[in-house]
Amino acid sequence: MLLETERIAYEQVSGRVSSGELLQLVIAHEQFAWLHRISEMVVQVDEMLEADEPISLDNFQKLIADVRRLIVPLETGNTFERKYYNALQSEPAAVLAHAEISRLLMSKVEE
Repeated sequence: MLLETERIAYEQVSGRVSSGELLQLVIAHEQFAWLHRISEMVVQVDEMLEADEPISLDNFQKLIADVRRLIVPLETGNTFERKYYNALQSEPAAVLAHAEISRLLMSKVEE
């Protein structure tokens, strides 16, 4: 969803791009660099889920805390916070997803 928002912004200036071109942009273009932090979180979650040993409560709580710190939209924040804020301002689906993830992140973790 955030990727699609950024793709639309890019295409408004530079013209349409194919899926292959978009992948290259996500990897190497400065405009998409802010999305790397979310990608890193997704990889971290995948690695935890695919690990042979169960996820420890400490590791899970650290991950939740990291995500909570990451997804803070601020109009005057760092690059990620500003871009995230702008995405929420322009994309209703991003607002709904943000509300859902925020709700989940505030849920009590059962031991």
